[in-house]
Amino acid sequence: MYKSACNAATTGSCSHDHHEHRHDALISREPPSVPVEPDYSGFDIVKATQYGAISRVKELVEAGWDVNQPDNETVTLLHWAAINNRNDIIKYFLEKGAVVDAVGGELNATPLHWATRQGHLKAVVILMSAGADPSLRDAEGCSCLHIAAQFGHTALVAYFIARGVNPDLQDRGGMTALMWAAWKVVALDPVRLLLTLGANPALADYTHGNTALHWAILARNSTAITTLVIKGKASLAIPNLRGDTPLSWLENQSGSIWIGQKVADRVRDEFKISQRKSLLNRLKSDRRIRWWTMAASPFLAFYLAGLLLTANLLFIIKFFLLGCLYAVFHTIGRALFDEHLMALLPLSVYLATKIWFYVTWMVYIVDAVTSMETISFLFCSGGLWICFLKSWKGDPGVIKPTQEQRFRTIIELSERGGTGFDPSSFCSACLVRRPVRSKHCSVCDRCVARFDHHCPWVGNCIGLNNHKYFMGFLWCLLVMCIWMLYGGVQYYKNVCNVTLSDEILDPPIQGVWNNLNQIANCNPWIGWVMGNALLHLSWVTVLTICQTYQVICLGMTTNERMNRGRYRHFQANHGKSPFTRGPLLNLIDFLECSCFGVLKPQHINWMEYFDMEKNIEHEPLLRATDNFQYV
Repeated sequence: MYKSACNAATTGSCSHDHHEHRHDALISREPPSVPVEPDYSGFDIVKATQYGAISRVKELVEAGWDVNQPDNETVTLLHWAAINNRNDIIKYFLEKGAVVDAVGGELNATPLHWATRQGHLKAVVILMSAGADPSLRDAEGCSCLHIAAQFGHTALVAYFIARGVNPDLQDRGGMTALMWAAWKVVALDPVRLLLTLGANPALADYTHGNTALHWAILARNSTAITTLVIKGKASLAIPNLRGDTPLSWLENQSGSIWIGQKVADRVRDEFKISQRKSLLNRLKSDRRIRWWTMAASPFLAFYLAGLLLTANLLFIIKFFLLGCLYAVFHTIGRALFDEHLMALLPLSVYLATKIWFYVTWMVYIVDAVTSMETISFLFCSGGLWICFLKSWKGDPGVIKPTQEQRFRTIIELSERGGTGFDPSSFCSACLVRRPVRSKHCSVCDRCVARFDHHCPWVGNCIGLNNHKYFMGFLWCLLVMCIWMLYGGVQYYKNVCNVTLSDEILDPPIQGVWNNLNQIANCNPWIGWVMGNALLHLSWVTVLTICQTYQVICLGMTTNERMNRGRYRHFQANHGKSPFTRGPLLNLIDFLECSCFGVLKPQHINWMEYFDMEKNIEHEPLLRATDNFQYV
């Protein structure tokens, strides 16, 4: 204050400034003042309870105040303590004999109802530990589970169900917690959580006969609709009391932006099944036909494109026909393939390409190379398929909790104070504690230990159990592409007498054109296959180098490298991996190679390693609550 005044003044002496600086220095050395304790002596017991003045509360109770005496609205002191999250006062009243399920207020609610409405998890835990009944209904016919679902208090919904409340408990009007969440809460949870904990999406209320999906559509709750249809597999064909089905409502809203693409695809499929007017519709609605069409399309497209390139036509006609071929397959894909099939398409492309590699080698190249070269090609291919199958069909390290384990985890974290529901240590989708380095895969909808990434080319997550096989797959694929290029060069050199090294030198453009003409006149199919091998070689090389560098040099996964700014243990280590032990030891640990006891890899069970803090990646399960005073 003195310094500000001195600077603001237009006149003054140097001695005055020096005096003020000395005064500031003396003030800075004084001990900080002790905060003044508020004076609650004038508070009555209700106000003292609301404001958390436990000393005043104890004083009045010791003086003879009955803790069960209600006010003129039949509200007890335990109600006021519960709604204001005064946990120490709640415990004190319970010790003094407060009735835990006392009914009061306009809604004839219990203290547990009041604490639930405000989302006070700790207060709820204390009350239920004292015997509070969460299944009791208030004047509106709602139990605590319904209230928690209405207000989106996901942690409370999880806790009530874990403590034995039926997730399909219906209120007076037949509404379940899932229906209330779909109608009231525009968020992923608690709808997803209720489905994970076994809520039945097929139940209907008593008044309208609506299911949870009906209520979500009425609220235009796109998040709840998508979750119910995709995750919950909710039926679109259940009619309400008026005979309206979710399918009919969604069909009438076809094209609306709030429906979402995944749901729109499902509606289209269901509508085609219900109509069944033509053979084409029946074929388009048959999932097996669509799957086999997706699987066969890349195989057939590769062959037809190669066939066009080998045809004796002008180049401009070939390019036009290739454009038509692309248009045909693009139209087939839009008509038949949903999002799930499109996610599998890269895997199908990979398999089709490799099959044609084998066919080309065994039909054409095998006579242009030595037997040993063919054996080497097949040997590398064997390693490729072993690693591919392990990466594709192997368990990447999925964390699979039982329902009992989920309940036990929820209860443990809730009774610890709710801090364990932090998304850095708890997955609200799988309802499990998240081990260090794990992540929830949004594509597969599951938690994977030491998660690296979800690879569309193998159609699986890459994690703890299959990461080394994925690395083997990349290296073997790299070698196979090189073998295909080598075999193609040998074919053109030995069968077609194409001398690439001589023709290409002088002049360069004319040499390349001459080589292309020789390839086209001899066997353009080999050139087509070599072009695909070269394309695969380019992206496989980049991916292999990146993966190898991350594993050996950095000691981290792809997910950690991309998101290390969000992980606390990476932040504390200045962005470097706290798991690295140097390139050689990283490689030994990754391969789990002991070489008959000569090497000693570090064995860590990443499925159950919870000791290190992790990042916040998802929306918090436990919603923040405010300590307002309700008077």
